[in-house]
Amino acid sequence: MTVTVKAALGPRDEWALMSTPVGEMMVIGDDDALHHLHLPDSFQMKDFDGQRQGRPAAVRATVEQVDAYFRRELSAFSLPLDPAGTEFQRRVWFALADIAYGTTESYGELAVRVGNPKACRAVGMANGRNPIPLVLPCHRVIGANGSLTGYGGGLALKQRLLDHERAVRMPVVTGRRRAS
Repeated sequence: MTVTVKAALGPRDEWALMSTPVGEMMVIGDDDALHHLHLPDSFQMKDFDGQRQGRPAAVRATVEQVDAYFRRELSAFSLPLDPAGTEFQRRVWFALADIAYGTTESYGELAVRVGNPKACRAVGMANGRNPIPLVLPCHRVIGANGSLTGYGGGLALKQRLLDHERAVRMPVVTGRRRAS
Protein backbone atom coordinates (compact mmCIF):
# COMPACT_ATOMS: atom_id res chain seq x y z
CA MET A 1 0.00 0.00 0.00
CA THR A 2 1.41 3.37 -1.00
CA VAL A 3 0.66 6.38 1.15
CA THR A 4 -0.03 9.64 -0.70
CA VAL A 5 1.15 12.77 1.05
CA LYS A 6 -0.27 16.26 0.87
CA ALA A 7 1.77 19.22 -0.25
CA ALA A 8 3.85 20.53 2.63
CA LEU A 9 5.86 23.58 1.68
CA GLY A 10 7.23 25.94 4.28
CA PRO A 11 7.47 29.66 3.53
CA ARG A 12 10.93 29.39 1.92
CA ASP A 13 10.72 25.81 0.65
CA GLU A 14 11.28 24.87 -2.94
CA TRP A 15 10.99 21.45 -4.52
CA ALA A 16 12.77 19.43 -7.16
CA LEU A 17 12.05 16.11 -8.81
CA MET A 18 14.77 13.54 -9.16
CA SER A 19 14.91 10.29 -11.07
CA THR A 20 16.19 7.27 -9.17
CA PRO A 21 16.43 3.57 -10.00
CA VAL A 22 13.27 3.03 -7.90
CA GLY A 23 11.25 5.86 -9.44
CA GLU A 24 10.82 9.61 -9.30
CA MET A 25 11.23 11.25 -5.89
CA MET A 26 10.47 14.79 -4.77
CA VAL A 27 12.89 16.69 -2.54
CA ILE A 28 11.64 19.70 -0.55
CA GLY A 29 13.73 22.13 1.43
CA ASP A 30 15.35 25.53 1.55
CA ASP A 31 18.92 26.81 1.80
CA ASP A 32 19.10 25.77 5.46
CA ALA A 33 17.60 22.27 5.65
CA LEU A 34 15.86 19.35 4.00
CA HIS A 35 12.24 19.14 5.13
CA HIS A 36 10.73 16.34 3.03
CA LEU A 37 11.72 13.58 0.68
CA HIS A 38 8.73 12.03 -1.03
CA LEU A 39 9.08 8.48 -2.29
CA PRO A 40 7.91 7.40 -5.75
CA ASP A 41 4.13 7.35 -6.15
CA SER A 42 3.60 9.13 -2.81
CA PHE A 43 2.85 12.59 -4.21
CA GLN A 44 0.78 14.16 -6.94
CA MET A 45 2.25 16.97 -8.98
CA LYS A 46 -1.04 18.89 -8.98
CA ASP A 47 -0.56 19.44 -5.23
CA PHE A 48 2.66 21.41 -5.73
CA ASP A 49 3.04 24.99 -6.92
CA GLY A 50 5.15 25.06 -10.10
CA GLN A 51 6.40 28.51 -9.11
CA ARG A 52 8.14 26.90 -6.11
CA GLN A 53 10.24 24.50 -8.16
CA GLY A 54 13.91 25.13 -7.49
CA ARG A 55 17.13 23.83 -6.04
CA PRO A 56 18.14 25.68 -2.90
CA ALA A 57 21.29 24.42 -1.14
CA ALA A 58 19.71 21.62 0.94
CA VAL A 59 17.73 20.32 -2.04
CA ARG A 60 20.84 20.31 -4.25
CA ALA A 61 22.86 18.48 -1.59
CA THR A 62 20.09 15.92 -1.13
CA VAL A 63 19.84 15.20 -4.85
CA GLU A 64 23.62 14.73 -5.02
CA GLN A 65 23.72 12.41 -2.00
CA VAL A 66 20.68 10.33 -3.03
CA ASP A 67 22.29 9.87 -6.46
CA ALA A 68 25.51 8.74 -4.75
CA TYR A 69 23.51 6.36 -2.52
CA PHE A 70 22.00 4.65 -5.56
CA ARG A 71 25.41 4.51 -7.28
CA ARG A 72 26.61 2.66 -4.16
CA GLU A 73 29.10 5.41 -3.36
CA LEU A 74 27.42 6.63 -0.17
CA SER A 75 26.26 4.67 2.86
CA ALA A 76 25.53 7.53 5.28
CA PHE A 77 23.84 10.82 4.50
CA SER A 78 25.26 14.07 5.79
CA LEU A 79 22.57 16.69 5.30
CA PRO A 80 21.02 19.50 7.32
CA LEU A 81 17.63 18.09 8.38
CA ASP A 82 14.61 19.77 9.91
CA PRO A 83 11.61 17.46 9.82
CA ALA A 84 8.46 18.92 11.38
CA GLY A 85 7.11 16.74 14.17
CA THR A 86 6.67 16.29 17.89
CA GLU A 87 9.67 15.93 20.17
CA PHE A 88 9.06 12.16 20.36
CA GLN A 89 8.72 11.80 16.58
CA ARG A 90 11.92 13.72 15.99
CA ARG A 91 13.75 11.56 18.56
CA VAL A 92 12.59 8.44 16.70
CA TRP A 93 13.41 9.87 13.27
CA PHE A 94 16.93 10.93 14.22
CA ALA A 95 17.51 7.55 15.91
CA LEU A 96 16.82 5.93 12.53
CA ALA A 97 20.05 7.46 11.23
CA ASP A 98 21.97 5.29 13.72
CA ILE A 99 20.78 2.04 12.11
CA ALA A 100 23.80 0.93 10.11
CA TYR A 101 23.64 0.75 6.35
CA GLY A 102 22.64 -2.73 5.19
CA THR A 103 21.29 -3.77 8.60
CA THR A 104 17.87 -3.78 10.21
CA GLU A 105 16.42 -3.18 13.65
CA SER A 106 13.05 -4.06 15.14
CA TYR A 107 10.52 -1.53 16.38
CA GLY A 108 11.17 -2.86 19.89
CA GLU A 109 14.90 -2.32 19.62
CA LEU A 110 14.29 1.20 18.33
CA ALA A 111 11.90 1.89 21.23
CA VAL A 112 14.60 0.84 23.70
CA ARG A 113 17.13 3.10 22.00
CA VAL A 114 14.83 6.14 22.20
CA GLY A 115 14.36 5.50 25.92
CA ASN A 116 10.86 4.04 26.01
CA PRO A 117 10.94 0.23 25.70
CA LYS A 118 7.15 -0.08 25.94
CA ALA A 119 6.52 2.37 23.10
CA CYS A 120 6.78 -0.06 20.16
CA ARG A 121 3.48 1.08 18.67
CA ALA A 122 4.28 4.76 19.15
CA VAL A 123 7.65 4.18 17.50
CA GLY A 124 5.85 2.47 14.63
CA MET A 125 3.45 5.40 14.27
CA ALA A 126 6.32 7.90 14.29
CA ASN A 127 8.21 5.77 11.79
CA GLY A 128 5.16 5.81 9.50
CA ARG A 129 5.08 9.62 9.59
CA ASN A 130 8.77 10.08 8.79
CA PRO A 131 8.89 13.00 6.33
CA ILE A 132 12.44 12.20 5.18
CA PRO A 133 12.48 8.48 4.35
CA LEU A 134 15.64 7.01 2.85
CA VAL A 135 17.78 9.75 4.45
CA LEU A 136 16.29 8.88 7.86
CA PRO A 137 16.15 5.19 6.94
CA CYS A 138 12.80 3.92 8.19
CA HIS A 139 13.07 1.14 5.60
CA ARG A 140 15.59 -0.50 7.96
CA VAL A 141 12.96 -1.05 10.68
CA ILE A 142 11.31 -4.47 10.66
CA GLY A 143 8.99 -6.57 12.79
CA ALA A 144 10.26 -8.43 15.87
CA ASN A 145 10.08 -11.71 13.95
CA GLY A 146 12.20 -10.32 11.10
CA SER A 147 9.27 -9.72 8.77
CA LEU A 148 8.87 -6.63 6.65
CA THR A 149 6.16 -4.38 7.97
CA GLY A 150 4.52 -1.23 6.61
CA TYR A 151 6.41 1.28 4.53
CA GLY A 152 5.11 4.48 2.94
CA GLY A 153 6.52 3.44 -0.43
CA GLY A 154 5.14 -0.09 -0.14
CA LEU A 155 6.79 -3.32 0.96
CA ALA A 156 8.25 -4.00 -2.49
CA LEU A 157 10.20 -0.72 -2.34
CA LYS A 158 11.27 -1.45 1.25
CA GLN A 159 12.63 -4.84 0.14
CA ARG A 160 14.33 -3.29 -2.86
CA LEU A 161 16.13 -0.70 -0.69
CA LEU A 162 17.23 -3.36 1.79
CA ASP A 163 18.48 -5.56 -1.08
CA HIS A 164 20.34 -2.58 -2.56
CA GLU A 165 22.14 -2.00 0.73
CA ARG A 166 22.84 -5.65 1.44
CA ALA A 167 24.33 -6.15 -2.02
CA VAL A 168 26.96 -3.56 -1.20
CA ARG A 169 27.81 -5.20 2.11
CA MET A 170 28.12 -8.71 0.72
CA PRO A 171 31.77 -9.75 0.66
CA VAL A 172 33.31 -10.57 -2.66
CA VAL A 173 34.48 -14.19 -2.70
CA THR A 174 37.64 -14.74 -4.63
CA GLY A 175 39.70 -17.83 -5.31
CA ARG A 176 42.02 -18.98 -2.54
CA ARG A 177 45.71 -18.83 -3.06
CA ARG A 178 47.60 -22.01 -2.63
CA ALA A 179 50.40 -21.98 -0.14
CA SER A 180 53.72 -22.42 -1.90
